[in-house]
Amino acid sequence: MASTTFKRIVHEAPFFDEGYGFDVFGLHPRSLAASVAAARPIYESYFRVDSVGAGAIPREGPAILVANHAGVLPVDSAMLCVDVLRRTEPARIPRAIADHFVPRLPLVSTLFARLGVVNGTPANVRCLLERGELIAIWPEGVTGPAKRFADRYRIQCWRVGFAELAIRYRAPVVPVAIIGAEESWPLLTKLRGTHVFGSPYLPIPASPIPLPTHYHLRYGMPHVLGRDANDANDPDLVASAALEVRRALERLIDDARRERRGVFR
Repeated sequence: MASTTFKRIVHEAPFFDEGYGFDVFGLHPRSLAASVAAARPIYESYFRVDSVGAGAIPREGPAILVANHAGVLPVDSAMLCVDVLRRTEPARIPRAIADHFVPRLPLVSTLFARLGVVNGTPANVRCLLERGELIAIWPEGVTGPAKRFADRYRIQCWRVGFAELAIRYRAPVVPVAIIGAEESWPLLTKLRGTHVFGSPYLPIPASPIPLPTHYHLRYGMPHVLGRDANDANDPDLVASAALEVRRALERLIDDARRERRGVFR
C-alpha cells in the first residue's frame, strides 16, 4: 500500500508545477509522498484509523472538506490528509488551510508548505479553488484545540468564510467527523499572555505525546450551497449555508460517537 500510494501521489495526483517540482505555494509531491509513507505506522498501528465514506469526495474539480478540530497540535488534520491521499481514486492532494501564524513558525512552516499546507488568506484559497483543487478547512480555527475536555465534540467558534467561497466557486462541501482526537491529546491549560510567533496562546498538553486512541473518520454527503454564484454576495445566505454545514457535521459527529459506543460496549 505504501509503495502504491507513493507512486499515485507523485505520478497521478493533479499538480501545478511552477518549476523545479514545486507549486506556487511550495508543495513538493515527492516530499508529500515520502511523508505519507513514513506516517503509515502512525496511521495504521498507533491511531488505527477507521475510515468510512471517502467515496463522497468529488473525483475532480474544486471541493472543500470541512471537519471538526481538536488536540494540542494538528495531528487530526494530518490523519485526515493521509486518509484522503490513501483513499481517493484518482489520488487527490488535500490542501490544508492553516491559520495566519503558521507561516511564521521556523522550519515547520517550510515542511508544511512542502506537504501542501497553505496560509489561509482569502486570495490563496481563491487561487486553489480557481485551479480546481481540493481544500480542507477547520472552521473552528484555534478555538477547536483550545476547548476544555468537558467540551469535547462540541463545535466552538464557527467561521463562515468557507461557505462564501463554496458558493462563489460552486465547490461541493463534504463534512468530515473526526472521532478520537479529542481524547488523544487534550489540553491541560493555555498561557494566553504568551504569543509565540503570533500564536494566540501557548498550549500546555495533558500528556507529553498524543495517546494512541482509535481514530474514526466519517465523511458525509456533499453539500452544494446556494442557488448560484451570486448568492455569495448575500451575507445572510452565506451565514445560513455555513449553519447548514455545521448542523450536518454535528449530526455526523453524533452518529459516529454512537457507533463507537456500540462497537466498544
